Amino acid sequence: MTRSGSGFSGTLGLLRLALRRDRILLPTWISVFALTAAVSAKATADLYPSIASRSAAAGAINSSAALVAIYGRVYDPASLGAVSMIKMGGIGGICVALLSIILITRHTRAEEESGRMELLGATAVGRLAPLGSAMAVILLANLALALATAGLLVAVGLSAAGSVAFGLSWAGAGLAFGAIAAVCAQVSGTARAATALASAVLAASYALRALGDSIFGSPLGPGWPSWISPIGWAQQVRPFAGNQWSVLALSACFSVAVATGALVLADRRDLGAGLLQTRAGPAIAAARLRSPLALAWRLQRGTFAGWLLAFVLLGLMIGGIASSVGDFLNNPSARDFITKLGGEKGLVDAFLAIELSFAGILASAFGVQVVMRLAAEEGEGRAEAVLATSVSRTRWAMGHIWIAMCGTSALLLALGGAAGLTRALQAGDANELGRLVLASMAQLPAAWVLSALTVAVFGIFLRLVVLGWVAFAAFILLAELGPLLNLPQWVLDLSPFAHVPRLPGVAVTPTPFAFLTAAAVLLLAVGLLGLQRRDIA
Repeated sequence: MTRSGSGFSGTLGLLRLALRRDRILLPTWISVFALTAAVSAKATADLYPSIASRSAAAGAINSSAALVAIYGRVYDPASLGAVSMIKMGGIGGICVALLSIILITRHTRAEEESGRMELLGATAVGRLAPLGSAMAVILLANLALALATAGLLVAVGLSAAGSVAFGLSWAGAGLAFGAIAAVCAQVSGTARAATALASAVLAASYALRALGDSIFGSPLGPGWPSWISPIGWAQQVRPFAGNQWSVLALSACFSVAVATGALVLADRRDLGAGLLQTRAGPAIAAARLRSPLALAWRLQRGTFAGWLLAFVLLGLMIGGIASSVGDFLNNPSARDFITKLGGEKGLVDAFLAIELSFAGILASAFGVQVVMRLAAEEGEGRAEAVLATSVSRTRWAMGHIWIAMCGTSALLLALGGAAGLTRALQAGDANELGRLVLASMAQLPAAWVLSALTVAVFGIFLRLVVLGWVAFAAFILLAELGPLLNLPQWVLDLSPFAHVPRLPGVAVTPTPFAFLTAAAVLLLAVGLLGLQRRDIA
């Protein structure tokens, strides 16, 4: 079916509608990103008040190719802004890019899937208005983020020029991947496929930046891979370390060119069409699909495969870094840098404890994503067809819950196995494999709690299921910034991940594992009971 109207007519009205839909999402995420950057800057100033201490910390990072690959290079070791924003520049840029990807697919391909775009097509809305309004949303959102971030960084004492450069570097990454997501939305047949494709491009961009800064780079600058990566461009703005304003033009030109390509594709395709269409399944399901668990696995297996690959690669990277990080941790300033982030004392074990603990929080996001898919099945009406058969609500939900719980377990097992195998081969000690598998799996009960919490919210209040992502973001912030800010212990204890031991290198007792597992079971029971009692959407 083609759309009526022509050009961008109706774009302003759709923009107002989109901003109204995102009136909570956008201010919340902009505030979280900007405040996180400001808090990180303030915490770094307290940790490293002198030029000598900052230079020592920056030198320790720059001396490790592995850490340069993860975070990038500190180009001005004496600069408070350059040292404090080294982690926020790369990792934060990825988060901003993900937000832009989500916004674009939410307002374009997802609207087509729901059928709402077809209703708009019957009015005087132009063919390019939906995509044009979505692009306007990410433009306004990223500019607002740049302004808020720059303002807060200035407020905590960083230079105005560097703060503006940092805010615009984030905006550049967000706009570039918003444009990439716009192309993916035209090519893909579903919103999930568009998000996955754009996220794959983001992962490749980060990998190119890591290669360019570490293997191909030098203290003077990155190698060629960084210059074909939008994430690399964002970091090469070098906020607080020379402020390379011209690099921002590279991001801007790329965004305009790719966005123009997306508009051309949108103008030429029919509503609902895409180069990568999902094939229709057979009229009668195979025997292996005739259970709620089998159906849930069929729906979630692609997502799980992507997560599994990512965690194997992450484990290999952590295991490889552990051997080269020894020199980094032998530096007294570097040791202080690591232990201030929350790791146990013990040199390499401290580094492994930090990385595996953070990876455990990341693994919990898979469980949240699975439960969100369960909620989408209900919200989009597909659950009703399943529940019209002899399948009970509990059996239907438990199919997805088993995927969430077992999938998270498999991710942490793969992470620990990959890290342990790499570490064992490099250290010549086979015991490292079992040690790191146990260290990784120690995070599992805490990850289960987050999945179960999301199930509880889903079972009681379907419309509030997004609180699962809010809790995930809160746990990330507590893990990353809590120790740096010297927050009260009761605040840190709000995260289930604060109750599991940071292995390897510390004693283990069964109490926290039993407590967290019981909490997860209780939350699951609450969610399933709520699902039995409320109406199905």
